[in-house]
Amino acid sequence: MKEVEIGVITHYFGKLSVGIIKLSKPLTVGDKIHVKGAHDDFSQTVDSMQIEHEKVDEAKSGQQVGIKVLGKVHENDKVFKVMPD
Repeated sequence: MKEVEIGVITHYFGKLSVGIIKLSKPLTVGDKIHVKGAHDDFSQTVDSMQIEHEKVDEAKSGQQVGIKVLGKVHENDKVFKVMPD
């Protein structure tokens, strides 16, 4: 499987299990992502995301999105989109 870096974690809301990603490439609901950092390394499918508390299906490069994450994430963790072969 090929992975393309699409952004970086800028914040984590522990009570909500929501990570904020600053995107360098577009992201769409349904995409599979891989979060990798010094303490974190897991993959998941993006079930939903929000920009400024509004539900969106896709986000463009430069935007910041909030997504529910399966594990704890930390600032500066890299986010990759998992590309099907």
